[in-house]
Amino acid sequence: MTEPMTPQTAPPAPLATPDDQRLVAACLAGDPAGWEEFVDRFGGLFMHVAERTAVQRRMPLARADRDDLVAEVLLACVRNDATVLRAFAGRASLPTYLTVIARRVVARSLVRRLESGRLVSPWAAIDVAATPRNELSRAVDREQVESLLQRLDSDEAKLVRLHHLEGRSYGEISRLTGMPLGSIGPVLSRAKAKMRA
Repeated sequence: MTEPMTPQTAPPAPLATPDDQRLVAACLAGDPAGWEEFVDRFGGLFMHVAERTAVQRRMPLARADRDDLVAEVLLACVRNDATVLRAFAGRASLPTYLTVIARRVVARSLVRRLESGRLVSPWAAIDVAATPRNELSRAVDREQVESLLQRLDSDEAKLVRLHHLEGRSYGEISRLTGMPLGSIGPVLSRAKAKMRA
């Protein structure tokens, strides 16, 4: 007696688009244009994940903190020979995959901030233009920031001024300075570390 034949089930089709696969391959190959496209395409997504995750955990998140979290997500994507990108198998769309990664990175970082008591950013003073205050308070904040900026080299100070004092986006800063888009976040993070020290 022979077993009845059952139709073989085909493996599920990958959900990653050819464009997703091309972009990941370009990043893994170290193509600067590919990385710039990656940051342009997913920077806003990472920003949204950072803000949403902070709201869900009822943790205050100043703009500078949000930018730090986005930079941490970007660094996680390339850390350890881009393990995160190499692990992308296409079983989900690239935005879905990166959303899961970003949520994990942001959640871990927020827990570290909670444990260290840094829920309210010490950099809130840098967001002077976005915060309604009286002129005297604003002047004091700017004076403190200018004093801290003297600890930085001229390029770092310029980036901090453009991003935090003038409120310019990474794209605008890249156009104004000629710096690659993917380099701006790490330089700002280093500058803030120097200023905190």
